[in-house]
Parts: sequence; structure tokens; C-alpha cells
Amino acid sequence: MRTILVLYLSRQLDYSDDTATVIFHIFTMFVYFLCILGAIISDSWLGKFKTILYLSLVYVCGSVLVTLGAMPPLNLPATTFTMIGLALIALGSGGIKPCVSAFGGDQFKMPEQLKQMTTFFSLFYFSINAGSLISTSVTPILREDVHCFGEKECYSLAFGVPAVLMAVSIVIFVLGRPLYKSKPPAGNMVVLVSKTIGNAISTKWKEKKTNPREHWLDYADKKYDRQLIEDVKVLMRVLVLYLPLPIFWALFDQQGSRWTFQATRMDGDMGAWDIKPDQLQVLNPLLILVFIPLYDVAFYPALSLIGIRRPLQKLTLGGILAGVAFIISGVVELKLEKTYPTLPTQHISQLRIFNGENCPYTITTNIPGHQFINIPAHGYYVNKDVPVSGHTFEFEYTFMATGQNCYDFQGGSYKLVEKEAHTLFMNTKNTSYPLIWYEDFVNKPSRGSPMGRTLTNVQMGRTIEWRKVKKDTIEHQEPAYTNNLTEFSSGDYKILVDGQEVLQTTLSTGGVYTILIDELQNGQYYAQEIIITDPNSMSILWLIPQYVVMTLGEVMFSVTGLEFSYSQAPVTMKSVLQACWLLTVAFGNVVVVIIAELKLFDSQASEFFLFAGLMFADMVLFMFMAYRYKPNNPNAVAEIEPLTEKDKKSPLELEGIDNKALDTNE
Repeated sequence: MRTILVLYLSRQLDYSDDTATVIFHIFTMFVYFLCILGAIISDSWLGKFKTILYLSLVYVCGSVLVTLGAMPPLNLPATTFTMIGLALIALGSGGIKPCVSAFGGDQFKMPEQLKQMTTFFSLFYFSINAGSLISTSVTPILREDVHCFGEKECYSLAFGVPAVLMAVSIVIFVLGRPLYKSKPPAGNMVVLVSKTIGNAISTKWKEKKTNPREHWLDYADKKYDRQLIEDVKVLMRVLVLYLPLPIFWALFDQQGSRWTFQATRMDGDMGAWDIKPDQLQVLNPLLILVFIPLYDVAFYPALSLIGIRRPLQKLTLGGILAGVAFIISGVVELKLEKTYPTLPTQHISQLRIFNGENCPYTITTNIPGHQFINIPAHGYYVNKDVPVSGHTFEFEYTFMATGQNCYDFQGGSYKLVEKEAHTLFMNTKNTSYPLIWYEDFVNKPSRGSPMGRTLTNVQMGRTIEWRKVKKDTIEHQEPAYTNNLTEFSSGDYKILVDGQEVLQTTLSTGGVYTILIDELQNGQYYAQEIIITDPNSMSILWLIPQYVVMTLGEVMFSVTGLEFSYSQAPVTMKSVLQACWLLTVAFGNVVVVIIAELKLFDSQASEFFLFAGLMFADMVLFMFMAYRYKPNNPNAVAEIEPLTEKDKKSPLELEGIDNKALDTNE
């Protein structure tokens, strides 16, 4: 569902790119924040099975609301339905995240079935990424290639299919209930840890002068046992080490927002196959499935040769790779900016004049430096830099025909507004309005699809048709002089006036086109295509390197981080630390929301470089913290060696214990 979410927010609900990005990351943030709630409900009240079942039903309800809101015939408040639906999906998805894998692990008898459980988790991780691979491939196809309810894109189907599949999965899950081992809720360690910390803080506030302790957590010893307090101390040491980690997720999750918007401004035409902007996200799960085995057999052995063996070193390298990925995306964006149209800005307006007549004209104006404008027959004039003092410029004009038997247009004036593009169309066969003014659209289409407008100087009552050459079907039809700017799918088109073909043209992704048509005296037509905004010219394949580098960083960062969290956590705190690891994802999305809301840069490339700089600075801080980190007791399967070679200690040999500090190929 997230694959197409940011495009739905911008294209259907008309949010700006920045606002859509903010909503996307707030949604993702709540998904991971609510993991804590799911863990508490499961361990303290319902148990894992019921928590998964009930919150999956909430998930389906949310998906249904989003789907219904995306159906135009129902005329429902789409924004309201979408926001409520996303809230329910966040609750359902976030709530089941900490329960599903743990419930799977509960099915095995330990330590006899350790091998089988390891296989299960490998298959579980593979299934997640296989599902992601399928969804990121199929959902954009359902969105763009299927037309429904008279619209070019079918978001209701793209949202509806995952909702139906989720409902089917719940049925399958329930049918297996007689086969499951369901452990009863045994109290939540998250709650217990929170109470211990709260008690320590409140007691210290009262007794810090009368009864000082060596460590602030020791103040909880009146109410809680010593082992719990020592375990919480270990937990807090690891959590301090977690503080820099959200920055990585701030970069990683922009694959579904900023990078998707970046892809909409690129050319996905591969000939027989058209890569959709949101479909490029398929690279991440695909590369994960490829990289996971490669890391074990090739990457990690190679890294060990240069001294990178320990988890904290791998975490640091994973973060650095994420920063490199954003450097690449920033460089691509700089190249991409050269293909962007010139837009009217503050104190600047744009003027276009299209001559629909078979006569040349000279126009006298009050534009500084453009007192006389010569427009040939069927020609046009473009000025992208009309100075505007204040908010408007009173544009004054008079016409003088320079040919024989030409129409005498009346002069006049028109307000040109800053930050807007204005167009004048000269068409005498429109006896009601021989001069037509309208505000033009000159930016890249937010949907990525090409847009076209027909300016016709023909007899009143004629009909204009746009036909797709390949299918020979009518894509758009309108009466002459409607002059609507219409969204099309890319491809070859025939343009007809009352069934008579006047022009063939090709509309490419990201382009804005105007077709000028004049009905000549001999019954024939003159027609030409004028490109208002150049189509996307930079191949979408240029985004592949940043996805590859980001995925390399993800596997090294995410998988190693989960392993490190598990190995460092005290036996009683493993679920707590896993929940805290998920919280770093939530806080990472908060970082994106803050930077997007600040709107520090006009250039997207500058924002990419800012995130890369934050990542590199963050990893420098992390290296310093890792150097000072005191590993947990090796009895808890700790990382014995420090990040650097300084003060390197030998790992202890423990009989009957699988000490991962001895394994340099982990």
C-alpha cells in the first residue's frame, strides 16, 4: 500500500510534494511507534494470537476505508476517509509487527529445534521481501494500467487488492489455530522496565542528598530486585548507543517519498516496457534477496580482510553507504534540474502569444525591451521573464497586420500576475472571442503523465478528437474552443477535426504540449505541435546506483543491528530491545518530517546533500560512542571486541555457550 501512497496523496488528494512527503513519513512513524502498544497488548492482556487477529481486522478496516475514499462515484470525503484509514492501518500494522515473528518463534521447542527455528526465521524474512517484491511490481500496474470510473488511474483497485488479500490472510491464519502453540500473556517487560526507570527517577529526586547511590538506577532497589536493575543498566547502555541510529532510517524511508517523486520527473520508457515511478521501489526487495546470501559468501569475508568484522563496525559502514546513496541521488538531481522548465517566480511573470491566423502581425507592447513583437503567420512568441513590480503588471498591447486581407484585432490591456504564466490566443473564426486569454501550466505534470491542449481557429461547432494510434480509440474529445489542458497517457496520437486527421504527434512522459490548428480557406487544416514543457529526457535507470548502494547499506545496517540488539540484551530484555530498535525507525521518520516542514532549500538536490551530510556526521558520532561502549557480559552472547583495535581483549571461551565474538564471519 505504501508503494503508491505518496502518489495518491499528491495526484488524487492534491497535496503538494512536501505535504505528501510529510504525511507519508508521519504515517510510517506511527506504524513503528505503535509497535510498543502491540507488544504491551500482547504480553499483558490478549496474547500473541488474539493480538494478531484483532489488529489484523483493524488493518483490513483501514484498507477498506482508504479504498472507498478512492472511489469517485461514491462521492465520499476522500481526504477524511484516507486519513482515518491510514490511522487504522498504522494501528493494525504497527500492533502486529512485534507479535508475528515472536509468535512464529513460539512454535518451536528450544533448544531441540534451534535449527528448525533458524530456518523459519530465514523463510520468514525471505517471505517478507518476496511479498514486497510482488507488491512493488504489481500495485503500480494496477494503479496506472487499469482505468476505472472514467479516470486515467485506478487507485481504488490498487488499494482494494491488498485489502482483499489481507482479509484472505486472516482467514488462513485463523484456520491454522488448532495447530498453533499459544503461550498465555505473562506480563510485559516494557511496562516493567518503564516502571523501574520511573521509580529510580522519582526516588533519586527525593533521596539524592540523604541517600546517594553510585548509579541513578540503584535508587529503584527498594522496590525492584538487583538483577532487574542490572539488566536495565545494560539496556540503557545499548539505548544510548541507539541515539544516532534514527538518521539512517530518515534516509532509508525516503525511497517511498522523495525518491519516488524524483522518479516521476524521469523517463521510464524502455521501449516494450514502461517503468512506472513507484515501480522502481521493486529494486529494494529484489536486491535484498540477492545480497543476503552474497554477504555471507562474499562481502563479509572480503570486509574481514580489511579489519571490518565486528557488528558496530558493520553498522557504521552501513550508515556510510546510506550517506553515499544520498550523495548519488543529489548528483542525479543536479543533472535532472537541467531538464526542468523555467518557472515564473516572485516579481516575474511569463507571456506566450499564439497566432492562429495565416497572417503575420506586429504587436506593440509596454514590456521593457520588447516594444515591438513580430509574430509570423501561425507563429508564436514566448517571454519567460516579464518583470512585475508589486504583484501585477498591466500589459498593454496593440496589433498591426503586416499582410494582405488580415483581421484587424482590437488592442487592450491584461493583468500579468507574478509567479504565473499567461497566454493569448488569436483566433478570428471564434466570432465571440477573437482574443482568448488564459493562465497556462508550464511546470512538470505532478502525475508524470503528459498533458496536452488544443488551440483551434476553426468554424464554430466543430469537434476535436485525440485518438491513440496503437489502439485507434478516442482518448479525449471536446468541442472547438474548449481549450482544456488534458492529461494523457504517453504514446502516439492522431488529432482529428470532425473526423478529418490534421496531425500525428507523440506525447512523452513529463511533457506539456499545445496543438495549434487553423482551418484554411480551401477546407484543409494547418496544424503544428508546440512544446510548452520539454518531456522527461533523463532515463529512470540513472536511479539504480542509489538504490543498489542504499540496499547494500540496509542489509549491513538492519540485519547486523537486529543481531547486535539480540546478542547484547540481557535474557529478560530481548523483546524490549527489539521494540526499541523499531522505535529508531519511527524517530527517523520524525527527522524527515521536521526537515520537510522547515523547507530549507528550493533545490531538492540541496536537501539530499543535507541528509548525506547528517548521515556522515551521525556516523562519526556513532564511531566515537561505539569506541567508548562497554560490551555486555559474554554470557549474554556479547560483542567482546571494541570498534577499534585499541584495548582489544580476547573473547572468553565459554563451555556450552555459542559466543559470537569468536565468529569473525557473522
